[in-house]
Amino acid sequence: MAFEAGRICLDLLATSHPAEQLAGVGALCAWIGGVGLVPAGTSLAHAEGHWVQGFRELRSCIGPLVRAPRVPDAALYERALRQVNDLARAATPAPRAVRTRGGDLVRELAAPPSCAALLALVARDAVELLTDPVARAAVRECEGDNCSLVYLDTSRGRRRRWCSSEVCGNRERVARHRRRAALARA
Repeated sequence: MAFEAGRICLDLLATSHPAEQLAGVGALCAWIGGVGLVPAGTSLAHAEGHWVQGFRELRSCIGPLVRAPRVPDAALYERALRQVNDLARAATPAPRAVRTRGGDLVRELAAPPSCAALLALVARDAVELLTDPVARAAVRECEGDNCSLVYLDTSRGRRRRWCSSEVCGNRERVARHRRRAALARA
């Protein structure tokens, strides 16, 4: 899984494109570690199937919130906002500094993280994004064909057009080249 959206909550949205990427507990745990919700090496062996459903439900709430005002259903928006706010209230995992054998300090969690604690981290990231006018203004939807991914445009000049220059951007450049070549042949 690629993590290019610029925010953890937007990376969660990306897990439904182009197909479901949170297909099971293993995939969810890989995503949790990949986006940095937990320090590297944190065991998530205690994760259960209901975690997947919890993260999918949170994802379904974040989508309408970041895509507003393009979401015409006010009741859906309010329900999603209420659920994100409710999830954000839970206590988040407590970090601690631990000395390695070499004397360096590394971050670990004081206890294995619960599903609610991890959902709270993502929900709080969504709350921060939604309430920060500068960040909110930088939310973009990919211009690539058949791509609906949302990302945070932090590029110089705020001219980023695609979720990924290597994927959607490359497809667009190839398509443009083919159109030009076809016109030249005609």
